[in-house]
Amino acid sequence: MWFIFFWTIFLAVTMFIGGYFMFRKFLKRLPKEDGKSILDWQDYYIEKTVHLWSDEDKAFLNELVEPVPELFRDVAKGKIAGKIGEYAVEEKAETMTRELIIKGYIAATPKRDHKFLIKKLKEKQIDPDRYETYFQQQ
Repeated sequence: MWFIFFWTIFLAVTMFIGGYFMFRKFLKRLPKEDGKSILDWQDYYIEKTVHLWSDEDKAFLNELVEPVPELFRDVAKGKIAGKIGEYAVEEKAETMTRELIIKGYIAATPKRDHKFLIKKLKEKQIDPDRYETYFQQQ
């Protein structure tokens, strides 16, 4: 009897958790005022700037998303690459730069992930103080 009770609770909790994540994805797919969804814009900016990415830039982005669990890493890379692409289009960039990548990473990730970015920048001997304005904007 107790087994059935706990099993029912377990199933209900896992269904609620799965439903929560599915609902979040559904909300991102809903069109906004301009007729495109968040994910549509993300895909648009990635497609628009895919030719700007060199192998070195892709490797740098892969290093930045290392702390993300492997299951969610592709989604995180897509979100970050979309934000980087947005900045590249706004600035009419001819090539992808480290500054654009770092700026997009900061804008696309929550503040709790910025500690890892600062640590990674110090490892790469890049001064994180140069990007302080981007950290403050978020």
